[in-house]
Amino acid sequence: MTNEKIRNVAIIAHVDHGKTSLVNEMLKQGNVFRENQVVEDRVMDSNALEKERGITILAKNTSCIYNGVKINIIDTPGHADFGGEVERVLKMVDGVLLLVDAFEGPMPQTRFVLQKAHELNLKVVVVVNKIDKPDARPKEVIDEVLELFLELDANDDQLNSPFVFCSAKKGTSSLDYNQQGENLKALFETILNYIPAPEGDENQPLQMLVSSAEHNDYVGKLAVGKITQGSIKEGQNVVVCNFYEPEKKQKAKIVSLFVFEGLKRTPVKQAEIGEIVCVAGLEQVNIGDTICGEENPQPMEFVKIAEPSIEMTFMVNNSPFAGTEGKFVTSRHLRDRLYKEAIKDLSLKVEDGQTADQFIVRGRGEMHLAILIENMRRDGYEFQVSMPKVLIKDIDGVKSEPIDRLFLDVPEDSVGTVMNKMGVRKGDLVQMTPHGNRMKMEFLIPSRGLFGFKSELLTDTRGEGVINSIFEGYAPYKGEIQRRDVGSLIAHEAGEAIVYGLYNAQERGDLFIGAGTKVYAGMVVGENPKGGDIVVNVCKKKHLSNCRASGSDEALRLTPPKVLSLEDAIEFLADDELLEITPKNVRIRKTILDHTMRMRDKAKQMRGEI
Repeated sequence: MTNEKIRNVAIIAHVDHGKTSLVNEMLKQGNVFRENQVVEDRVMDSNALEKERGITILAKNTSCIYNGVKINIIDTPGHADFGGEVERVLKMVDGVLLLVDAFEGPMPQTRFVLQKAHELNLKVVVVVNKIDKPDARPKEVIDEVLELFLELDANDDQLNSPFVFCSAKKGTSSLDYNQQGENLKALFETILNYIPAPEGDENQPLQMLVSSAEHNDYVGKLAVGKITQGSIKEGQNVVVCNFYEPEKKQKAKIVSLFVFEGLKRTPVKQAEIGEIVCVAGLEQVNIGDTICGEENPQPMEFVKIAEPSIEMTFMVNNSPFAGTEGKFVTSRHLRDRLYKEAIKDLSLKVEDGQTADQFIVRGRGEMHLAILIENMRRDGYEFQVSMPKVLIKDIDGVKSEPIDRLFLDVPEDSVGTVMNKMGVRKGDLVQMTPHGNRMKMEFLIPSRGLFGFKSELLTDTRGEGVINSIFEGYAPYKGEIQRRDVGSLIAHEAGEAIVYGLYNAQERGDLFIGAGTKVYAGMVVGENPKGGDIVVNVCKKKHLSNCRASGSDEALRLTPPKVLSLEDAIEFLADDELLEITPKNVRIRKTILDHTMRMRDKAKQMRGEI
């Protein structure tokens, strides 16, 4: 049986191609808002970090009504580090809207998400967005998309996917790239005509695969998924089981049942096949579990999520400032939070470290872990993290490391500098294409070679370089890569940074702190561009003497400090450094704070005793 009153679609695309903006307009024209209601831009990006960064981090559900048909929409992230969010929600839909920028064309993440959609045999509607841009080239983009379909071994049905041409900002759509249209009618009609209605047997026992889970302070755990068989009712007794754990069979009861209507969850008494619902009352349910009827429970297979590629060690803060700024500071707090995050985010893997206050956290990329760190510090957590490391595997007796496919778009006059940097980082050039006065370059590079490269690229290209990368696979280890060519300026003693001390220290390199900043011995206060670590005394005062007053010299001028963001600080870390994270500050420090002990340890390493 098919439920013709419902269509389930996910919007997938590369980052910044306009997914969330298109959802905004679909909700407006789907009569979700009142006529006089003020609606902010990118209303689906409800998370504070999403609003600040202008990116989608979590996949979210919403819906609108068109011609009496309910269209359930899932807005997904476009950044490669959050690919796990896309993979897990595709099981809930029957088709996807593949958004492609009318100027940029298919990008790395476009290939990744399209490949996942093809593997699940989902119907694809190609939406060429931003056709109102002056440099739009929809005709060439159509050819590039079709080439991508062929590269991914698409079948005839997939090659015949319809194209719709949109301006998400203006809320227009058309089936002809020479016309802009007046509204999204062409898009809605294509969804209704091409995306199949959900199928299932409503007379069979309930089957619902959980694709998303979250926690609510009032109703407890919430599980989201699509009903593929039977129906679900409030108060119904169910069995929670898992395809990969046959022994897992837990009885439970549906306490509350919700469906998505616009931006709200609306409570209902019953829901039928094809509907995406949210259920409460199942505390033991996890993503990948199947909620079944009591009679003959049959678990469904869940999509395999790609493995993490980098790891960091999270540990309890033990710096001299420990416990002064955070609310949650113990190993118990840290452990509980990390393991809860691993349940919500299938791309994240957490395990206990070598000691009771250390935890190994693995993720899909630097940004993936940086977002986790940022969310934790905003929630009041205080902890330390180590330098990120790639996960090395032994494949058929060969030491192998993760490789990324890197796409660069740089000005022509920066090509030489970029090629030099790529050589140092073991990058292999795949192809190079001129594009006006710019050059598009594609490399295969070890994932560890990308650590710290983004900030260097922006400096080398005067802010004009564009960088995108996506995980390619594992390949034989490529040898040592110099992580950074600068050293650290390290505080000599604890105290408060003084203008006189900073003035003398800034001659050695760029400072990260300003006057009045509290420091401790072993804390990194700047970088030495010549390489090598230097100990500086930023707390040094100018003493009064019998010859002159302490303020008689000319006014000391300080260069403004180089303030590091969280990602900058993570990229800067060396092997012997840690990043101290608190709700108020991000500080880089040496693992061994005492200078004498640090020198002894370094001498032992040089002699091969460690």
